[in-house]
Parts: sequence; C-alpha cells; structure tokens
Amino acid sequence: MTSVHDPMETLREQQAELERLRAEVAAWRARYGKGALREVAYTNSADEVAPLYTALDAPSVEVATEVPGQWPFTRGIHPTGYRGKLWTMRQFAGFGSARDTNERFKFLLSQGQTGLSVAFDFPTLMGYDADHPRSEGEVGKTGVSISSLADMEELFAGIPLDKVSTSMTINGPAIILYCFYVAAAERQGVSSAQLRGTVQNDILKEYMAQHAWCFPIAPALRLIVDGFEWSATHAPQFNTISISGYHIREAGSTAAQELAFTLADGFTYVEHGIARGLDVDTFAPRLSFFFDIHNDFFEEIAKLRAARRIWARHMREKYGAKDPRSWMLRFHSQTAGVTLTAQQPMNNVVRVAYQALAAVLGGTQSLHTNSMDETLALPTEEAVQVALRTQQVLACETGVPNVLDPLGGSYYVEALTDELERQAEALFVEIAEQGGVVEGLERGWFQRKIAEAASRQQWEIEQRRKLVVGVNAFETDEEALTIPLLKVGMEAEREQRERLAALRAKRDNDLCRARLERLREAARGTENTVPHILDCARAYCTLYEIRAALEDVFGAYREPVFF
Repeated sequence: MTSVHDPMETLREQQAELERLRAEVAAWRARYGKGALREVAYTNSADEVAPLYTALDAPSVEVATEVPGQWPFTRGIHPTGYRGKLWTMRQFAGFGSARDTNERFKFLLSQGQTGLSVAFDFPTLMGYDADHPRSEGEVGKTGVSISSLADMEELFAGIPLDKVSTSMTINGPAIILYCFYVAAAERQGVSSAQLRGTVQNDILKEYMAQHAWCFPIAPALRLIVDGFEWSATHAPQFNTISISGYHIREAGSTAAQELAFTLADGFTYVEHGIARGLDVDTFAPRLSFFFDIHNDFFEEIAKLRAARRIWARHMREKYGAKDPRSWMLRFHSQTAGVTLTAQQPMNNVVRVAYQALAAVLGGTQSLHTNSMDETLALPTEEAVQVALRTQQVLACETGVPNVLDPLGGSYYVEALTDELERQAEALFVEIAEQGGVVEGLERGWFQRKIAEAASRQQWEIEQRRKLVVGVNAFETDEEALTIPLLKVGMEAEREQRERLAALRAKRDNDLCRARLERLREAARGTENTVPHILDCARAYCTLYEIRAALEDVFGAYREPVFF
C-alpha cells in the first residue's frame, strides 16, 4: 500500500529543522564570542565577512534548482562546461617591434597556448606613430609598436589568422587597430567573416579608470557603434568589444564596484546600439567582458556568477533581447596585476595559481595568468612559460574542470553571489540618479568612488589590517633581485622610425590624402566610418594620420578637473 504524502507535515518538519539549526547557530555564536580572534580584518574587498554560513543563508529555490546552460546562467552558459571545451589560454604579450612580438607569439603557440593576446606600447594605445614627438623614449617599452598596416602584417607573419583567435587590448584608437587587423587578414587571403577574437574597444572605462583616450565621449561612442554595425554583417564571429572591469579593479575599486560599473558600461553600449536603430540581437551576442581576478578567492568566484545572472536578466527583461545568445555573458579573465609584489617576486607564482583557480571555478571562457616578474618588467620567456604552465597544470592535473560549477550550493558562495548582486543593483540605482554612465563620468562620480575605495584599501595595508606576504608580513632583507628581467632598449624605436620613413617614401601619398579626406567627410556626416578607416588602412595611412583625421572633426578629449 502506498503512503499518502502530507504536504503540511513536510512543512512542519522543515520548520522544525530550521528552528533546530537556529538554536545550534545561536549556541555556536555564544561560544564564538568568547573565543580569541586574530587581530586582522575579516573582510573581502569591501565588507566584513561572517564567520559561518549555513542553510539559513541558503539561496532561493530558483537558484537551488538551476543547472549550467540554463537561464539565468548563474552556474555557467554552457551545459557541458569545460567537458565540452577548456577555456582559451591567452597570454598577454607584446614588446619592441612587430618582429620581436611575432617571435614571442610563435614561442607561446609552440608551448600550447590556444589564443593570442596583443599588448600594445603606450604610443600605440594613445594613437601616436612611433616617430611622433610624444612617442620618444616609449616605443616598444610596454608593448608592441604598431604604426601601420605594415606593422600589423609583420606582427602576424606566419600565423594564419583563420586558425587562431586574437585579442587586442586597445581602446582610444581601437577601431583603427581593428581595421589594421582586418586588412592584415585580407593580405593573408582571410576574409573578415573568418576572423575570431576581440578588440577591447571599451572607452567608457578609460574615462573612468585607465585614461588612454583620444576623442570626446560622444564621438568615441559613435565609433564603437560603427564597429557593432559593420561587424554584425562583415565579421560575425568577432567580438567587437570587450567591456572591461579589469582596469576599474586595478585602479582600486571593490569587487562590487567592478561588477556594477562594468555591467553599467555594457548596458550603455547596448542603449547606444539600440538608439542607432540596430536590433539588439544583431550585436549583443558579440559583446564580451573582461574581469580582474583578485586575491579574495570566494568573492571572485561569486562576482563572476553574479555577473552572468545580472546580465541575463537585464538583457531579456529591460532591453528585450530574444536570442538566448544575447543573454549569455561571455568573458575573459586576467589575474590581478596590482596583487603582484616586487618584494619576493617568486611568491607571485602562488598568487597567480590561486587566482587562476578562482577564474576557472567561476566559469571563465578565456584566461591570462600573469608572470611573476610583471610588476618589475615585461615578462621573460621563462617567466611567461611558468605562467602558461600554471594554466596547463590546472587544466590537466587537478580535476577541477571535470565538474561544472563545483561550488554551486555552497552556503557561503551562494550567499555571497546574492549579496554582490544586491550591491550591484543598488549601485545601478545610484548611477541612474547621476543621469547614467556618461553623466556620471562628466561629473567625476565614478572617478571619486574608485579613488575612495583605493584609498581605503591602501590604508588597510598600511595599518596591517590586511597582510601582504613579503610587503607588510614575513619580510626579508633582499639585497638584490633573484630573477632575470627583460630589458627593451632603444633599438625598437630606431627601427620603427626607419620603417615609417621607408613606408611613407614608397606608398601612394596622393591616395592616402584622398582617403583621409574621404574619412573626414564621413565623420562630419552620419556614415559608418569603418569602411573609410579600412580604406585608409589598405592605403598604408598610419595610425596617427587616421587619428588626426578623425580628431579634425571630433576634437580631442580633455579630462575635467574633479578633485
């Protein structure tokens, strides 16, 4: 005979179990309050962390029953997770000339790297040619120098662009470097439709945190939407933006601020695309994100889980996206540069390993692991190999990729995910009160919020409320560095200046002038600028020549004084 289930009896049993748990937690708190505690701050990036999490902090029924690959994607966007495909191992690399960096790319690919990531030098980041007066002394020092299509061709010589995905960390002049890349692929016989990868192209966070800009906010946003529109038709596999929380966090924000400010930037780009008249589902599936993976292990995992859930809900419910691909937040991660220490640099290997583990447990699609020496110099070949091997050991030896979202259901992780989501939503309200992201930037609201958080974190370290091994704890008397460093000399600058002189001598300068003027005409009107920038690139107009043509129309950005 089958017993009859009594729902009321089940409810009474559940309530009795919760009361028993409340009593046990109360008794534990009494014992906890009498115990001795270490004199350190029990906080994550912003808040005090409770000493214990139980079923009383359990998530809602909806989250408890969620599975990977299912709305709202808290547990991951793919039903197979890393059993289907491992994350892309994409080490950030670039120094000296295009030839130098091409050699490093080939080394990394030979060592098992599965995607490329281009680091540009500071003149390139700012839209200056290597022979511009403002470039003096900086060419090739912090990344690769790219001044024209010729340099981009050499950068990827012998690397088939239809076989590898490429990420380019560039913002102010991003659309120009993107066009150089498309044109370089054409020279290889590879169509733009075959290209995979991303260009960072996130100008809002530049005004917010990193300050590598060219044009005022409005025309900069126009260029970004031009990229959305052109690529939706011509480069449908390429991510036309990587909305970056990394630099916001590196500037000193909390995890909740990184989460909220990054997603708010993303929503702003969506709004501008829709305002152009684009169907959200034509460009939203190619929006990607980029997050910093800091030291607080569980907070970083929860941040990534909350990001997926928030993005999915807002894209479907607020912006009306109907394609499930528009709901799925895809992201690259990089271990935190600001956590690397010049003191005892070998310790950075350990920091990076744990940060990489957090990124993987959080479900990243792509990962860069910092090298131990990156706080001191560009990484040596040996150091970058160790950083890459860190990912490979994690992927092949730990068993971590075998289970999807293995921390799902953890009382602490689920409660922290919910809390970060709540904090992010509260910050969205504050941003709206400022008039949105653009108004908030113009008023300096974001800049002040980040500066305040950075100041508080520095105070905690100086007061030894937070311990940093080798800096304010477990210090040693180091007389000299024990690791070799990569040094970039002046040869790259001399070589680049000579290459540019030769380029200008042999190209069709009349054609260059005509195409630059046609670009100005397009910029003055409402035409999409991408076809005209591409034409300039194909004629071997230089980076600064194209920037200057746009600047003639748009003007240059001048940062207001906020503090």
